[in-house]
Amino acid sequence: MKNVLVVGGAGYVGGAITDLLMNSNYNVRVYDVLLYEDSFRKPVDFVYGDVRDLEKLKPQLKWADAVVWLAAIVGDGACQINPNLTKSINQDSVAWLADNYDGRIIFTSTCSVYGAQDKELDETSPTNPLSLYAQTKLEAEKYLKHKNAIIFRLGTLFGVGDLYSRIRLDLVVNILTVRAYLEGKISVFGGDQFRPLLHVKDVARAVLMNIETEHKGIFNLARQNVRISDLAYQVRMHFPDVLIEKTDMPFQDTRNYRVSSKKAHEVFGFKSVHSIDEGIEELKYLVETKRIKDLKSPRYSNQAYLKEHYFEILSEKFKEVEAA
Repeated sequence: MKNVLVVGGAGYVGGAITDLLMNSNYNVRVYDVLLYEDSFRKPVDFVYGDVRDLEKLKPQLKWADAVVWLAAIVGDGACQINPNLTKSINQDSVAWLADNYDGRIIFTSTCSVYGAQDKELDETSPTNPLSLYAQTKLEAEKYLKHKNAIIFRLGTLFGVGDLYSRIRLDLVVNILTVRAYLEGKISVFGGDQFRPLLHVKDVARAVLMNIETEHKGIFNLARQNVRISDLAYQVRMHFPDVLIEKTDMPFQDTRNYRVSSKKAHEVFGFKSVHSIDEGIEELKYLVETKRIKDLKSPRYSNQAYLKEHYFEILSEKFKEVEAA
């Protein structure tokens, strides 16, 4: 039975991955600073720690046969709040990992490294990062180039990953579903921009499939490429009375890209099993049954939460590391 360390395992993606590993005959340990969480209650080993606390992290790496590295400040707006902190967590920590660990590494990057391009993109396509988030992820990929590492460039995620972790309501499928419920309308700016979409549980499946393989390098992971305007109408299929308001005003998010996941399918048989409609229904059930108390709470948005609690987070969660 192999030991798997999930760094960032208490988060939105980590929750789904931890659950799947727990049920697949692995010894699982989660290392996490609980940036958005108040507690971690899953029945697995847990170490509270920041990825920049190298002395605390070292013994965890010695224990691990494989490391799933998820820890990051995620999202364009969230990363801009403190660029130096973003770089140290998203990029510098991965450089240190590459220098100090020789076991199996599974690393999550992002398809936003492609920026804005008109054609369908594969792993050999040029990159064009338009944000600090994408830039730091692209730099982190380079540090792992010669390691026993597989890198997943993830599409825009959606859906519910597990029962415990904070759900994200700042992702486009989840956003539109909540707005359809709360406001009875969806506003679409432009709408011609594409996003490759992927259910968070399909990320977990790809990770599980590659804990013990020898596959290395970069793999795009997405279910399908969808225009934002088409996605709005798909959400309306689940809320028939919703109005869709379209405007030609350009949206501030300039990303526009379509990706191919053919390589992942051909190399290790990846095929998503969770549909966009399934993700919409998951969110619809949560909001209609009032299982999320305050849908407008900043807690469910990376950028809003970090902006509101920035000084508190810096003083409490990162105090010891900053002082070292």
